[in-house]
Amino acid sequence: MIRKRIIVSGQVQGVGFRPFVYRLAHELKLVGWVKNSNLGVEIEVQGTVANVDAFRRNLYLKLPPLAKILKLRVEDRPVRPDLDFKIVLSEQANSHQVLISPDIATCSDCLRDLFDSGNRRYLYSFTNCTNCGPRYTITKSIPYDRKHTSMACFKMCAKCEQEYNDPLDRRFHAQPNCCPECGPKVWLTDSNGKQLGFEIQAIAKSVDLLLAGKILAIKGLGGFHLACAAWENDVVLRLRARKNRPNKSLAVMVPDLEIARQIALISEQEEKLLLSPARPIVILARKTDRLSFYLAPDTLTIGLVLPYTPLQHILFKFLREKTEFPVLVMTSGNASAEPICLGNREALNRLGNIADFFLLHDRDILIRCDDSVLAWNQSLNLPLFLRRARGYVPTPVPLSQKGPVVLGVGAHLKNTICLSKEDQAFVSQYIGTLSNLETYDFFEQTIEHFQKILAVKPEAICCDLHPDYLSTKFAQEQNLPLIKLQHHLAHLYAVLAENEINEPVLGWALDGTGLGLDNTIWGGELFWLDPVALKHKRIASFEPLPLPGGEQAIWEPWRIGVAILLSLQEDLNYPWPLNVPSAKQVKVIQTMLEQAINTPLCSSLGRIFDAVASLLGLITKVSYEGQAAILLEKIQAPTKVEPYLWKTEEKDGVFWIKTKFWFEQIITDLKKNVSPAVISRKFHLSVQRVLVELGLSQALKYGVKKLAFSGGVMQNLTLAAGLPKEISQKGLLPVFHHKMPPNDSSIAFGQVVYAQRFLLRSNS
Repeated sequence: MIRKRIIVSGQVQGVGFRPFVYRLAHELKLVGWVKNSNLGVEIEVQGTVANVDAFRRNLYLKLPPLAKILKLRVEDRPVRPDLDFKIVLSEQANSHQVLISPDIATCSDCLRDLFDSGNRRYLYSFTNCTNCGPRYTITKSIPYDRKHTSMACFKMCAKCEQEYNDPLDRRFHAQPNCCPECGPKVWLTDSNGKQLGFEIQAIAKSVDLLLAGKILAIKGLGGFHLACAAWENDVVLRLRARKNRPNKSLAVMVPDLEIARQIALISEQEEKLLLSPARPIVILARKTDRLSFYLAPDTLTIGLVLPYTPLQHILFKFLREKTEFPVLVMTSGNASAEPICLGNREALNRLGNIADFFLLHDRDILIRCDDSVLAWNQSLNLPLFLRRARGYVPTPVPLSQKGPVVLGVGAHLKNTICLSKEDQAFVSQYIGTLSNLETYDFFEQTIEHFQKILAVKPEAICCDLHPDYLSTKFAQEQNLPLIKLQHHLAHLYAVLAENEINEPVLGWALDGTGLGLDNTIWGGELFWLDPVALKHKRIASFEPLPLPGGEQAIWEPWRIGVAILLSLQEDLNYPWPLNVPSAKQVKVIQTMLEQAINTPLCSSLGRIFDAVASLLGLITKVSYEGQAAILLEKIQAPTKVEPYLWKTEEKDGVFWIKTKFWFEQIITDLKKNVSPAVISRKFHLSVQRVLVELGLSQALKYGVKKLAFSGGVMQNLTLAAGLPKEISQKGLLPVFHHKMPPNDSSIAFGQVVYAQRFLLRSNS
């Protein structure tokens, strides 16, 4: 007989881990106990050597669906005269090593309860167990007990209490446990808050309204959705107009894979993503004309998500009974540029001019959390995150070493924040662009919330170099040691850390804009970077383009197109595809260029994409970030073509990729009436070739074997698929994001990685 003490840390509380341990111990005829503590879950097991060893193996092999073991510590203990195995009361402590689970889609067991007419939870919208349901968005602080969640105000009935206290029940210590007798309720109102129905009647009436062409605001897990019929052009256009979202794609929700396959091409890996407990929106190749064209006018893809809450499942049950094509727009419940709505009063106030009706409930959402958005990178056989939020947050990213607690406050666009705790980095859900008071409040709330649920206080703070970012200003106002990190270096520290790379590499940081170390605008940079020694060198960059009007040129790419034609001394009276608002405005641009008035130079690859799109006449003004590049990618010809030639010029130790040389070739093609589709394809191949070939030549020079990529340009699905193949063929190892988005949502993570290492080196 032997006795072992086992300390398990990770995502092991509130996920059915203790009852799993209890059942496993009984199966193996072991005695002892299990309890929650500030360390995670503590276990003492006693029995034969073979059975104790089998117990340790099965802790990993038979884990509950939501449990994640990060560390397992085993110690010998003296044998004791225990007679059985029991679950003992939890310890309370100020600090903890416990992870709160993300919000998880309704499990198959709860779905059976939901649609079993003999079950007491039949068609009940808040059915959950330890294997599914809300976690992060209903938790205000640790430990994860009911009294610290938004379920505290709902007293369990006798039957729910019995389930909650039974170690063999799958609802044992499920903090959101409830039923129709004791739990939250659903009701329907009009936009003035007038009640129109309760519970099942409210959901059934909501379906009738959706089929009648109405727009509904529906309260979900991490905030509100705006929903409407996805096949009706009129209602989709009405939603776009009210939401002030004229072009950006809208996601759709379908009840199951059968309907999903009618809409999109779905690979085996994409199917697994769709069905995963996180239930993200997955970007798929669109294949039907039954959907409204106006859902995604700029792309050939569709963002598709399956139901993940009981309420959504019930909604689609009624919808299927009334239509053979049950597909709903399910987009974030907000006006453009604002954060997703959280509470009932807030939604009625902020969405009253968008939604016709509101499907509400009284379980409070304590923290906003949008849907996650992913694509599948077939070349890498890994996910490509476009937005990381519900289903994944607050799961940490492991760090290579323990260090001080650091707060990274991120960038201006696609902001997230990040807090480190020992050897883990906790990156927040997507917050958004810090351009209005509502989003900035969300930013501050998220920082406060993360400190509560992680039970930490930052010892230092890291921000971007840009002095006008609100995140930078926030960092400067805190009474903490301040560390600043250049934007594109933060991108590269992020991609290397998530791939656990601790050796010198070459890395491309490719995006729209970021303040460079020389106070110019960067966005197309190749660095040599040593992430351990914290050393870097800028090796190559794209030849800067002029941005007439500064930031205005980002939203009006025609300005960049005109600047290119003028710089190449082309005749502006030639019938270029480029759409120019007026001759007067062209004259203004010409004056700005000649006198260098508000015309900063920018080495950004993102702006080069904008310029090509404008020259091809695809767009004059953009309504959302990246729109020009998305349109350019959409029109590519599928035919095999040769890329444009490229060349560099070395100056001050930096290789400058001659951007004008590309545009000279594009303009020659335009004069020859080569189609925009062929030009787009040639351009994409040219970008891919220069990134690989220049990267390879410098990798040989610097003696590195890995080529890393980060930045918003890596959301381009053509490059994300093509680059890894070509890099591998050249004998280098491609390094890409697969745990974090490549866009600015990874900046806070990179800041924390750098700052933690900086502090460790400073204190050593």
